[in-house]
Amino acid sequence: VQLQASGEGLVQAGGSLRLSCAASRRTFSTYAMGWFRQAPGKEREFVAAISWTGGTTYYADSVKGRFTISRDNAKNTVYLQMNSLKPEDSAVYYCATNERAGSIVSGRTKYWGQGTLVTVSS
Repeated sequence: VQLQASGEGLVQAGGSLRLSCAASRRTFSTYAMGWFRQAPGKEREFVAAISWTGGTTYYADSVKGRFTISRDNAKNTVYLQMNSLKPEDSAVYYCATNERAGSIVSGRTKYWGQGTLVTVSS
């Protein structure tokens, strides 16, 4: 499975940005997907995850109510809609996959995409 993240951008605080992650294989539709982020000098942290059906989602407390994860299995793509962005959301964002969303929440992933940079100015 190859994951290609996109949506890199520079936005002002309070703005919005949408990240996309396209998967290379049709089996994407049976995998849970997630997003992580890593800011300079910090460890990579979980952001959001979604089950393969799209029916269950998980969020880190720091983004709950502002970010929305969704997926389009017909397009083998997962999205992360980020609203009300804050400077502390600035990081390299990575998409990842595993069979279960709960595993992703725990940091257990099978495949990673390359990162895409999000910068939020104050």
